[in-house]
Amino acid sequence: SDMGDYSKALSSLEQALKIREHSLPPNHPNVASSYNNIGAAYSAMGDHPKALTSHQQALKIQLQSLPPNHPDVASSHDHIGIAYCNMGNYPKALSSLEQALKIKLQSLPPNHPSVAGSYNNIGATYSDMGDYPKALSSHEQALKIQLQSL
Repeated sequence: SDMGDYSKALSSLEQALKIREHSLPPNHPNVASSYNNIGAAYSAMGDHPKALTSHQQALKIQLQSLPPNHPDVASSHDHIGIAYCNMGNYPKALSSLEQALKIKLQSLPPNHPSVAGSYNNIGATYSDMGDYPKALSSHEQALKIQLQSL
């Protein structure tokens, strides 16, 4: 079963986190990566509150060890936003997703695929909220970028 595979993966990821925590400084970016990997596993299992907690822990570590506009920081904001969206907390989802977009616009080329990804995440959140005009506008922004980078 998929769930069995995820729980095996989760157990390996938690083992990797323990090893990293023992061998690296506490705020090392690789420790943050471990938390993001664990968050992704929880997300795949549908446990959004645990995914959120893991991604928040990753962000906390990254903010101590990376520049605030580092793409990995943006990525954690994305994961947090998606977790909030999956939990139905749309205001917090949008706030995190918009923070991710803001960082990407500062640190990446404007037509970077990750910028398009941010617009799509924001669009999906507006869609879940039933705000279709804003959803459409965000998805069109993403499409514009994707067409530029073909």
